[in-house]
Amino acid sequence: MNGIQRVCATAGVLAMLLASHAWPQGAGEGDDFRVTPLGTGSPQPVIKRFGPGVLVQAGKETLLIDCGRGVTQRLFQLGVKLGAVDALFITHLHSDHIVGIPDLWLTGWLEANFAQRQGPFRVYGPAGTKNLMENLEKAFEWDIRTRIADQNLAKENVAIVANEIGTGAVYERNGVKVTAFEVDHGELIKPAFGFRVDYDGRSAVISGDTRFSENLIRNATGADLLVHQVAAAREELLKSPVYQVILAHHTKPEEAGVVFARVRPKLAVYYHFSLLGTPKAPPLTEKDVLEMTRKTYSGPLVAGEDLMIFRVGRSAVTLKP
Repeated sequence: MNGIQRVCATAGVLAMLLASHAWPQGAGEGDDFRVTPLGTGSPQPVIKRFGPGVLVQAGKETLLIDCGRGVTQRLFQLGVKLGAVDALFITHLHSDHIVGIPDLWLTGWLEANFAQRQGPFRVYGPAGTKNLMENLEKAFEWDIRTRIADQNLAKENVAIVANEIGTGAVYERNGVKVTAFEVDHGELIKPAFGFRVDYDGRSAVISGDTRFSENLIRNATGADLLVHQVAAAREELLKSPVYQVILAHHTKPEEAGVVFARVRPKLAVYYHFSLLGTPKAPPLTEKDVLEMTRKTYSGPLVAGEDLMIFRVGRSAVTLKP
């Protein structure tokens, strides 16, 4: 794609977004509370949408929710040092949400100007998180030992502090509070969490993977920004057991619209797009998803893209230019 094509494609995406809602853009309010989807995709390895990951910068805290494929590249594009992430929160242990952890952990340990972690790598997640991190330490033992000996890297900056969490407040620091709540990602995927981040009278909620969830609605009520996953497929695919299983674990656009209508955030944003298709029945588009959502929700709504920066202000949530 050449420069002109890129400009046209970007203009087309923005036109689609602006046509779907009316909400303010470009204001400086809320720059101390920013939410940036680093990856808005699913297991499908597409370039447009990297794996799930949401960066939350609130006051002095830099937090990451999930660490899917390509999170380190997106942080680099954003100009955020890998070592600047104060804590990682994991919604659940499906591979697409955690496959980027070794890269963030070990690359963030380097002394290069894009890394430079000072202190341990802090992780908060469901049962199984400690086992995951302990085995990553075993898997990369050679790399860690060799870099300490060869490059004199500080051992304390590659150490891991893994915390297995339940529901309720799981992190409070510098006026930032992170609350975990259970969502419904299927009978065998328990617990799966969503997270709410509160700072200075403002709040953002990230759903994680979930079916329609009354508990999410309860915990998201009053939030300024709601970042929610979505899954959809064409009617002709719904008879297939393969697609039935996937969709049964996720929220469909019309269902998400009900969630948004009841929560009434200042802005609802889609991420973790699972748009299913085959060569004969191509996936639905983001435009299709927005139109389906409008059957049940008429408020402010954005089809999220990687690296969109949302400012959570007191009067509005705005898209940073």
